[in-house]
Amino acid sequence: MTAAELEQAWQDKRWWWLLSPAIPLAFTGSLLAFLWSGQWWCMLLAPLVIHVLLPVLDRVLGEDLSNPPESAVAQLEQDLFYRALVWAYVPLQMTGTVLGAWIAATQALPWFGYASLVFTVGAINGIGIGTAHELGHKRETLDRWLSKIALAPSAYGHFFVEHNRGHHKHVATPQDPASARMGESFWAFLPRSVWGSLQSAWALEQARLKQQGRSVGSLQNHNLQAWGLTLLLFGSLVAWLGWTVLPFLVLQAVYAASMLEVVNYVEHYGLLRQRDAAGRYVRCEAEHSWNSNHLVGNLVLYQLQRHSDHHAHPSRRYQALRHLATAPQLPAGYATMITVAYWPPLWFAWMDHRVMSHYGGDLSRVNVQR
Repeated sequence: MTAAELEQAWQDKRWWWLLSPAIPLAFTGSLLAFLWSGQWWCMLLAPLVIHVLLPVLDRVLGEDLSNPPESAVAQLEQDLFYRALVWAYVPLQMTGTVLGAWIAATQALPWFGYASLVFTVGAINGIGIGTAHELGHKRETLDRWLSKIALAPSAYGHFFVEHNRGHHKHVATPQDPASARMGESFWAFLPRSVWGSLQSAWALEQARLKQQGRSVGSLQNHNLQAWGLTLLLFGSLVAWLGWTVLPFLVLQAVYAASMLEVVNYVEHYGLLRQRDAAGRYVRCEAEHSWNSNHLVGNLVLYQLQRHSDHHAHPSRRYQALRHLATAPQLPAGYATMITVAYWPPLWFAWMDHRVMSHYGGDLSRVNVQR
């Protein structure tokens, strides 16, 4: 389809965007269902939705390649409704986190019930990192603080710094810890990305504050602000529920952070920005991120799957992101892709030939594991 045809096919999905804040509402509802019924399997809703229902719905309902016309973009971006939907995620996320912590501290659970609780609350907060991603790219003070609050339960507050000022600068280069290399399994990528992102976030704030004549220990350090919110949340829950809640908080935070990292793994796998005549990496374009137009996943994730347009135009709000013909396309939505990524042989079989095809079989143009 031509660009004009894609715009003609576009319809505003205004009310369908309610699926995004419906996720923490539904997952928290599964915790309430457990309390009402006493059946631990009620808390399996989150993994079933993420790894079964969403892949099936994406497969059945397919892709939506339509783009909003440029004439509609300004109105879309000024519409408070879309911003309010992102804001709504945060209190729902906190409600699920607090309820999950109370259950962990007060209810007798078998180990598999406890694991289900960890996965449920961790999923709420892992998807919450995606919410923080949307909020953290905005200039408004409210959005930026809500981004830090959404990162507090996952203890991944440095993402606020590293993603915006590190990842977006170095994406699809060997210098970026969050860009996966072809031939690198998710399990090898995970510790590299976690440690590398943490180092980068600290160095970025250290350099910024030094330019302002402040020490890295200043309260203006965005990392310390975000981590302080985690300490406040975890400390408050420990003071209320006792130390027995701390292992739960740590485990769900680890799982939440791993959800972010497996998405990072998918988004730029094997893609590489080339160098110009001066030896500098070329500007990030649509071709340097994997794109997905699968309808349901985009409605749930604030169109995070239209990642190519996001990196090419980071300031665009989620409701205005577009399908770009030059972007490499994932064979399925994120829910399917992250599930496959946990199984390296299957992932390599599914994705490596797509990376090579994207670069015309030229391995020298690939970000490859050495």
